[in-house]
Amino acid sequence: MLKHLRSAGIKKTFGFSCASLFQLVFCLVFEQKNWYRLLKSNQSINYPAKDAVYRFLNHSKFAWRRFLLFLSANAIQKVSDLTDHHRPKVLIVDDSSFYRQRSKTVELLARCFDLDHASQKCDSIRGFACNARLVGSTFMPIDLSLLSSKKAQINGINAQIDKRCSGYKRRVGALQTAPEQIPSMIERALKWC
Repeated sequence: MLKHLRSAGIKKTFGFSCASLFQLVFCLVFEQKNWYRLLKSNQSINYPAKDAVYRFLNHSKFAWRRFLLFLSANAIQKVSDLTDHHRPKVLIVDDSSFYRQRSKTVELLARCFDLDHASQKCDSIRGFACNARLVGSTFMPIDLSLLSSKKAQINGINAQIDKRCSGYKRRVGALQTAPEQIPSMIERALKWC
């Protein structure tokens, strides 16, 4: 994983290394703890402050999409060596919703419509439309795009972000529609996987 962090250009110059911060956040899921509880525990002196972790996760120049693509391509290659070569491989585009009902100041937050397939009702939610792409029968995520709306937008793009970085490009891409996003996502998947 650390090799993929470096190849995606996710680096720090001082403080806790990217490897240790990523490992800390990654392991929290498997320990079934959240960041707040970890900082309130007796072991909190061994961990970085919450600002260091939030700056690491929210850094606009880190190419998280490229990291996910490199990591997934490597995992798919390892899994494909173990599976039958005649087994079909498919790309699945999932258009789900990412709910942020209690949020007020989240960047690019919008009112989206979500179709509840069980009740066949279309509800208006606060959050994002989520385009996730998965591969084959193992369901490995290759790419992810959170889509906002130009018309139903609650909050806009932060004006202080450098327009040359990958974070700004992701924000501009979030204002596109799903049919505009999907061809580039498929192109990236076919190039690397």
